[in-house]
Amino acid sequence: MELKPTMLQERIATLDILRGISLVGILLVNMYTFYLPMPHIDLASWFTTPSDIVWQKNIDIYVQGSFYPLFAMLFGYGLAMQWQKAQSRQQNFYTLGLRRLSILFAFGFIHAVLIWWGDILMMYAFCGVFLVLLLRLSPIWLLASALIINGLMQAFMLFVVGIVNFNTKVDDYLDIVSVEKAITAYGTGNWVDAFLQRLTDLSTQAGIEMWFVALFTILPYMLIGAAASKWHLVERAKELKWLWLTFAIAGLVIGIGIKSLSIMFTRTYLLDYLKVYIGGPVLSVGYIGVIVLLCLVPIMPKLLSPFAKIGRMSLTMYILQSIIGTCLFYQFGFGWYGKVSVETGVLIAVGIIVVQMIIAEIWLSKWKQGPLETIWRKLTYKQKVEVR
Repeated sequence: MELKPTMLQERIATLDILRGISLVGILLVNMYTFYLPMPHIDLASWFTTPSDIVWQKNIDIYVQGSFYPLFAMLFGYGLAMQWQKAQSRQQNFYTLGLRRLSILFAFGFIHAVLIWWGDILMMYAFCGVFLVLLLRLSPIWLLASALIINGLMQAFMLFVVGIVNFNTKVDDYLDIVSVEKAITAYGTGNWVDAFLQRLTDLSTQAGIEMWFVALFTILPYMLIGAAASKWHLVERAKELKWLWLTFAIAGLVIGIGIKSLSIMFTRTYLLDYLKVYIGGPVLSVGYIGVIVLLCLVPIMPKLLSPFAKIGRMSLTMYILQSIIGTCLFYQFGFGWYGKVSVETGVLIAVGIIVVQMIIAEIWLSKWKQGPLETIWRKLTYKQKVEVR
C-alpha cells in the first residue's frame, strides 16, 4: 500500500490561512535583504530619516522574529499530520519523509545559489530530519523535548548575555568594506556580479555555526507544532476556544511588551536578545491564537481565503517573492537597490502579496496545487500526481 499526497478535501483551511499570513510577515522582513546590504549592517542604527526610523521600529516590534517561528510550527504541524496519516494506514513514513526533506533541501540550495542568499528552506529541511526521527514520541514528550532543547540555549545565552553584558550598550555594527562590495555588486553590477556576491553572503547566512544554532532556534518550534498536531489543537479549535483565547491575549501582551523593551529603554545586548529569542516566538503564538479564533467566525475563512490560496502554494510563493524582489532591486532588473525608504519597501511588499493573491486565484482555479508543489510531490511519491 503506497503513501499518497494529501487531497484537497483533506486540507484544513485555518492552516492554509496561517501559512499565507506568515508569508506576508516573512516578506516584510525579507524586503530589507532585497534592497539593503544585509547582513553587513545593524538595521536599528542604519536609518537616519525620522520616517524610516519609525517604520523600522514598528516592523521590529510587530514583525521581525515573529514569523519564522510561526512558519516553523506550521512546518512541524504539517509533517506530523503526514506521519499520523501514514500510521493510521500502517505505512512506513520515514523513507518518504526523508526523501521529501531531501528534495526540499535541493529546492533551497538552488534558491540560495541562483536567486537569493537568504534562503530558509535548507535550514527547515535540515531540522526536519531531526523532527522526523522524533515523531514517534507522544505529544507531551515532543513538547518537553522542544522546551528542553530551547531552554538549554536560553539558559546559556541569558547567562552569557545577561551576566557579562547586562547593561552593555549595543555597538552600531557596520562592515563598511562588505557594504561597499554588496552595493557595487547588487546596485550597479550585472547578474554575474550579483551571483558572486550572493555566494559571499550565503557563506555568512549558512555558516557552520548557523546550522548548529538552527537546532536550538528552529527545531524546537517544529517540535511544538508537531505536538499541537498530535493534540489536534487547530482541528479542535471550537472545543478549545478558551485555550486559544489565552494564547492570543498572553502572546500579544507579553510578546509586544518584551519586544518593545529595547526601544523604550537604552538598547542593550540583553534587551536585544530578549526581543529576538523570547519576545518574537511569544508574539508568534499570539498571532496564531488570533487567526485561529478569527477562523471560528463563519464568514472569516471566506474573507481570508486569498491568504489560504497563497498558503496552499507556499513553496511556489516563497520562491516567487525572491524572484520578484531581486528583479525589482538588483541592477539586472529595475535597479532600485538602496533607493527606497522603509515605507516604500512595505508598500512594495503589500503590492507583491496582492499580485501573488491574484496569481494564486487564477492558478488554483485550474490546478489543485502550485507548480513547485507539484514537482515536489511528484519527486517525493515517485508517481504521477493529478494536479487538475
